[in-house]
Amino acid sequence: MAHSSPDPSGILGVATGYMAAKQLFAASEAGVFAALAGGPATAAELAGRAGMPERTARILGDGLAGLGLLAREDGRYANSPAAAAYLSGEGDGVDLRPFLAFLDAISYPHWLGFGATTASAEPQPLDLAGDRMRTFMNGVMTYNALHARMLAENFDFTRYSRILDYGGLSAAFLVEALRSAGQAHGTFLAPGQFTEFARKALLDAGLGGRSEVVEADPLTGDVPEGFDLVLLEHVVHRFDAERNRAMIRRARQAAAPGGTLVLLDFFLDDDPDQRVIDALHAGEYLVIDGTVVYPEAEVRGWLTAAGWEPVETRALPASPRVIVAEAR
Repeated sequence: MAHSSPDPSGILGVATGYMAAKQLFAASEAGVFAALAGGPATAAELAGRAGMPERTARILGDGLAGLGLLAREDGRYANSPAAAAYLSGEGDGVDLRPFLAFLDAISYPHWLGFGATTASAEPQPLDLAGDRMRTFMNGVMTYNALHARMLAENFDFTRYSRILDYGGLSAAFLVEALRSAGQAHGTFLAPGQFTEFARKALLDAGLGGRSEVVEADPLTGDVPEGFDLVLLEHVVHRFDAERNRAMIRRARQAAAPGGTLVLLDFFLDDDPDQRVIDALHAGEYLVIDGTVVYPEAEVRGWLTAAGWEPVETRALPASPRVIVAEAR
């Protein structure tokens, strides 16, 4: 009987993953998905719509079809439902093209130095000069908007009347929460550099009358109290353990008796099957700026010590996880 070798497809799939990513970035920048919003197209038609060589259009079309981002039938390419929603500029999902631009221009070059980061556990130099800061912020805020949308679709906000977004970077989470809970009032508390953007986001969403923006240092400023829901999103990975424990204690102080905490971030865990997106972001945060993806068990320990009772963890699609806890 012939010996059957182990299938190397998994290794090759990972090893060539950068090729898939770069084709996706190039297609987004060239407007392939936007071009296909007008309907299916042959390679020649796609080349004409996107203003690229036909050979390039065929390569991108075939590659993205193989990756499931385009459909190919009878030599004509069309957006997949996900591409139409998130990459065409005409869908009803969060437009992820600014996030892809961030990955291509900021994140990807850092990963080229990941070997040195692996040896030293130190991030690569972060250059945000010129237009790079705008690319960075647009990408980060777009990714936050996706996470906020996924949270709103997977968590029931309608039970709550007073919601505090404590120390977050983006008001998108509070916007989505208030849209879901039509009678709730929201407070966004953050340092000064984030409050102007938060105030504009809430006003643009028509939520100025049901929200307030408080400029304060979440670690040292006054803590408003009496909230039945506190949001801590993308806070934990930005701070060391001591500051995280302080933030979580202060979040407990802000909560009314029986209040709920929703803590959103990426986590490492001890399960046999680690969720890939969390583990990859541990590398991303390290190589970009040295911040930390913590083990979920450690974060749950901080919560318990601060007077929160963790009740469940939910993994959001293509997004972080949330730990839901109740005030003891």
